[in-house]
Amino acid sequence: MTLAPRVVLVHRRSEYEELLARHGSRGQAAFFLESRGRSLVDVELRHHRTRDALAEVAGAVPLDWRSARVERGDLDRFLFTPEDVVVVVGQDGLVANTAKYLAGQPVVGIDTEPGRNPGVLVRHGAAQARRLLRAAVGPGAGSRLEERTMVEAVADDGQRLLALNEVYLGRSGHGTARYRIHLPGGAAESQASSGVLVGTGTGATGWCRSLWLERGKPIRLPEPAGAGVAWFVREAWPSPVTGTDHVQGLLAAAERLAVTVESDRLVVFGDGMESDALELTWGQRLTVGAAAERLRLLA
Repeated sequence: MTLAPRVVLVHRRSEYEELLARHGSRGQAAFFLESRGRSLVDVELRHHRTRDALAEVAGAVPLDWRSARVERGDLDRFLFTPEDVVVVVGQDGLVANTAKYLAGQPVVGIDTEPGRNPGVLVRHGAAQARRLLRAAVGPGAGSRLEERTMVEAVADDGQRLLALNEVYLGRSGHGTARYRIHLPGGAAESQASSGVLVGTGTGATGWCRSLWLERGKPIRLPEPAGAGVAWFVREAWPSPVTGTDHVQGLLAAAERLAVTVESDRLVVFGDGMESDALELTWGQRLTVGAAAERLRLLA
């Protein structure tokens, strides 16, 4: 028997919910914001927009389909299945947070605040949900899915991290990281820097782009569906034992950038989620490059 599709609604706690959890009541939350020159009215309005979008998408799920709901903080404990259609309701970053836990399931991005979000990954409104769900699994669904490159980091002890935008290697707190970088062509250099960033074409709209612009667009950034990734060293420091000759470049699909740790402790995390980081110590080796997995995003 073929199982009916399961719609998994992915969302995150709103700022309003976080304020209530921290301050205990609406009145205390309002007082806290007002003391800092903000109003709770706007926060509440955004909260209700998100709740309304979630309700509208939930109501669009066909009666003969299954459904589930998961909050961002529980993604690492949620079991996705091959029959899932993943509907991310919120911001672009929430799609990136979700992508690392998927294995080819179609993803639909629902923008809860058009005009406030860039809409790079959450491209659709909640009112379109019924049509989008059918399109994600119906005839010709594959042609509607845009496959976006992801990046992986693999440590020599078997630890692995997957990300949609970028992987960061450096010190917790962004202090000086010491390591030896190894390029695909054989060149190597000991460095002291604020860390190494390896990003995809999707990530080229975010953190990697800021470095790219700051350096005067020295290389051509990859496209979201392109096979390669770009890498940048942040604020490399020259000294008698550390260099700055190799601070940026592109990696083809099969190429890997390798880093040997020369610090007591470095962390590796993806898409800004430092709470879900790998930890490396002296002598450990990390390789970073394009992953086999791809995000399959409904266009």
